[in-house]
Amino acid sequence: MILATVLSSIITILFLAPQRLAAHEIVPAIADMTQVDDRLAFSVTLNIEAVLAGIDLSTVSDTNTAPEAASYDELRALEPDALTEMTIEDWPAIASQIQIEVDGVSVVPVLGEVVAGPVGDIEVIRTTDLTFTVPLPNGAQNVTFGWAPALGTIVLRQQGVEEPYTGYLETGARSEPIALTGGGEVGQIETFLGYIPVGFDHILPKGLDHILFVLGLFFLSTRLRPLLWQVSAFTVAHTITLALAALGYVSVPGSIVEPLIAASIVFVAVENILTDGLSKWRPFVVFGFGLLHGLGFASVLGEFGLPASAFVAALIGFNVGVELGQITVIVLAFAAVGFWFGRKQWYRRVIAVPASAAIAFVGAYWFVERVFF
Repeated sequence: MILATVLSSIITILFLAPQRLAAHEIVPAIADMTQVDDRLAFSVTLNIEAVLAGIDLSTVSDTNTAPEAASYDELRALEPDALTEMTIEDWPAIASQIQIEVDGVSVVPVLGEVVAGPVGDIEVIRTTDLTFTVPLPNGAQNVTFGWAPALGTIVLRQQGVEEPYTGYLETGARSEPIALTGGGEVGQIETFLGYIPVGFDHILPKGLDHILFVLGLFFLSTRLRPLLWQVSAFTVAHTITLALAALGYVSVPGSIVEPLIAASIVFVAVENILTDGLSKWRPFVVFGFGLLHGLGFASVLGEFGLPASAFVAALIGFNVGVELGQITVIVLAFAAVGFWFGRKQWYRRVIAVPASAAIAFVGAYWFVERVFF
């Protein structure tokens, strides 16, 4: 029964994973909050098509898996003027999902400008910039911000004050009261802890390419020593490039990084098929591929940036989250496969080789798509 389940999972990866190529991933919205005289102005960058389609962003990581996927794709193909008009018409419904309180009193956001991005490639996310304001009574002290879980995650950044507040608000979360005069800057420990789930989330459930790479490392051998050699090399490498890219010392376009990440998946999977043990050069190869994956992780941080005052804490927290995600993948793989079958004589022939072949197929599919389509 367990073996059948494992083989069924391999077949599922083989035939369903390539659908991610045409997927529309979910990215956090980014909001900048600035006090302007007697009003508080918000400038938000978000994927408005998902909101207009009614997709519950708290339950999906890919719009193609949502029941409203067809509506989302139709909206994605709209010209900017048409999308802007729809956003304005739907604003009352959107505003009702934004909860803002000034000194504990709810206020209603008033829409300002809407600027939709060009259509471009309909298989690539486009963002829309919109602004809205809320009134501030005389002597207002603080504000709290939140929005409905269906609107997804948002990064809220206070502007124009000393020690500004920056928060990564998961779906449905609300900020603590934010002092309008500043001083609400999150501390180092809070920042570190706050970025751990961000890194973990990038592996599980959103990092399918990274998951497949780690599984490729796992299937070569379920024994601890070979696995530790590979994972250690991978960890050190992606930590280096993640830090360098986040600091601005390294910048490589995603059009280069993403195909190479796909190629790395193919390489480790094919090597699993051609060899039955850890070669002398494998840790060095994995180290090289880890450098690439670090650049991929850096692109995630680039979506919303790192707080300048707690840069190191956020970077380390994110990296810890990534590591916890990778360890979780390995533990789950060992619990499902390695513990039961890792020492069986037929493990390589029945499980490791077919699973690696499936992973190689998916990686090759992604490589071709990312290079040519």
